[in-house]
Amino acid sequence: MQKGLLWRQAPPAVFPVCLGVMGLGLAWRKASEILPVANQIGDLILGFATAYFLWFLALYLVKTLSRPKVVLEDLVQAPARAGIAAAAMCMMLLAAALMPLGIAVAQVWWCGVLLQIAASAAVCWAIWQEAPALRQFSPFQYLSFVGPVVGPIAGVPLGYVTESLLLTLAAFGAFVVITLGYGRRLLQAPLAVKMRPALVIFLSPNCLFAISFALLGFETGFWVFYWLSSLVALGFLVSAAWLTQGGWSPAWASFTFPVTAFVQVQIIAVQMGAGAPAMAGVFAGLALATPLVLIIAFRFAVEWITGELAEKTEAAIA
Repeated sequence: MQKGLLWRQAPPAVFPVCLGVMGLGLAWRKASEILPVANQIGDLILGFATAYFLWFLALYLVKTLSRPKVVLEDLVQAPARAGIAAAAMCMMLLAAALMPLGIAVAQVWWCGVLLQIAASAAVCWAIWQEAPALRQFSPFQYLSFVGPVVGPIAGVPLGYVTESLLLTLAAFGAFVVITLGYGRRLLQAPLAVKMRPALVIFLSPNCLFAISFALLGFETGFWVFYWLSSLVALGFLVSAAWLTQGGWSPAWASFTFPVTAFVQVQIIAVQMGAGAPAMAGVFAGLALATPLVLIIAFRFAVEWITGELAEKTEAAIA
């Protein structure tokens, strides 16, 4: 990348990793409720996650303000669409991270909700502008349209129960449509080796629905998605060699936020009496997620600095 273009070509593909780091901090904070670990571990990771997210968000906002049309150009790429939606999801999770501090949490949460709605609308517009032959289902659409399901994580504790329920129901409808549509597409065409990691995104909505249903008091819904997410996670674990066969690529961001959501589901299951299997899931999840997420976050930061990330994801230039 040419000198001076570092902020002008800020790639939205980094935001799913921000989502993963934020989720890791929340997972460690919640783990302190059932394990003899200090909650400061989670707070430390959340502090890093907040700085990591806000740094990239600030740069992307500067890029956007310098030439607003650049957002529409970014939306041509499916991973960028997911990235912009992930930024809104990060904002909602930031409210959960700030909750113990009481720092304008409600305003942060509403900012995330409104950004998620705007991101979904922008992606709809981008899809509408495409040629009909290019309109295809992809796992990246889970972030764009199922992203509102993270709302209850901070929304329910803040007292926005009805709003959280509406966000969850809207996300569930999108989840069903995308899952059926993408499942059909997979049966019709082989998946590119480099894009295999994106399949792991499917784990995330299963976990997040379990979390949201637990917070909303729908115990049956929680257990349904708890077992679904556990089976999906097991399937991806045994397929790890196949998923990573294509080597490193920006699609590895797809490994970060689903595994941290999985850990949080297992912790809730322990609290709801699932016993040893869920506790094993907590230990295994933390052992896998912690180094994986932090290594990927470091790799993305390095590639952002060198400009490789922008080039690989074809980020638009302001």
